[in-house]
Amino acid sequence: MAVDFKYIVVGRGLMGAAAARHLARQVDGVAVIGPDEPDDRKAHQGVFASHYDEGRITRTIDPDRNWALLANRSIGRYGEIARDSGIDFYREVGCVVVAPTQSDYLERTRQAAISLGVETRLLDGAGLKAAFPFFAFPDGGGVLEARGAGHISPRSLVKAQSLLAEKAGATVIRDYVVSIRSEGGVAVVETSGGRTCRGEKVLLAAGGFSIAENLLPRPVAMTVYARTVALFEVGEADAARLAAMPSLILRAPGIDIYLLPPIRYLDGKFYLKIGGDPDDLALSGDADIRAWFKTEGRDTVRAHLKRIVEGLVPDIVPLSISTAACVVSHTESGYPMIGYTSSPEIAVLTGCAGTSAKSSDEIGRLGAELLLSGGVGEQGYSTDFTPQFR
Repeated sequence: MAVDFKYIVVGRGLMGAAAARHLARQVDGVAVIGPDEPDDRKAHQGVFASHYDEGRITRTIDPDRNWALLANRSIGRYGEIARDSGIDFYREVGCVVVAPTQSDYLERTRQAAISLGVETRLLDGAGLKAAFPFFAFPDGGGVLEARGAGHISPRSLVKAQSLLAEKAGATVIRDYVVSIRSEGGVAVVETSGGRTCRGEKVLLAAGGFSIAENLLPRPVAMTVYARTVALFEVGEADAARLAAMPSLILRAPGIDIYLLPPIRYLDGKFYLKIGGDPDDLALSGDADIRAWFKTEGRDTVRAHLKRIVEGLVPDIVPLSISTAACVVSHTESGYPMIGYTSSPEIAVLTGCAGTSAKSSDEIGRLGAELLLSGGVGEQGYSTDFTPQFR
């Protein structure tokens, strides 16, 4: 059966757009399918993505060396992506991880950084207070990564990756996929707009929507959770006063959050962004996910995050507080799934674990490597990213 493309990437989010760029740089005949961001979220009837945002933490420091390595390799390519695309998406403001000193979280984080040659500073409570006087931390210590860390605009990073994939020869199809099947040794992809594309191989990188029906021979063993983020609007003066604020990850009794410093959003206003749901809300399928994205999140999470910000940044008097919905996708291994399904024509690249935006270029590269070489190989990781199916 004739094919339209050699490789088709289904999903044009952080992982999919990166995979398309890496593929298109090495072979001809690449297509990536995924819609643009909707103009009206509540009226939108198609799929959504969590990258419709301006703030994600980026850093190497992580207690898990595999995640640290995924991030470190991605961060090392930020400059190239920005230069070649002309799109600025990264701010180097540093990142600090704060946790109780009696836990091993900080030591594992420090050791993972050391193993990758990443410079960090270990701070005790007094050191944290001196370095970051605008924070009122609970008792504990911190690991600071001052260079090669900060925050990215996931919206702009996807735009850059899509642009570079297209410049390298990839065909960008601005639609979403409703079915994938193997037929006569070829992968057949159908879009919501009625287009049929045939490819030698298909890589499904649809984020939480990877659990939708009719996309895989068997569903991936992945749970998609609803998440609520809160945005605290601050004025120009506060944004200037907090210019030295790093990105923050805080683990303390009853608190497991991330906080980004003031970022200018598309409306021209500055917002502190915080996330960290105190409990989980699982979404059971495609319809559930679409409905969730049309909400503003959960009021209970908003109240929880508001209390944390009031204690953590006590001098902030927000001009407004708003919330938004996003999702995270958790796999059984805790790592992304990068591998083939029971069909030799259909592979998956999914499972963000709520922490992959910063690492998406390397995850996308591994997805490209899977199609080009038939497997991920060792690559320096202690996991092979084998997917699991239900």
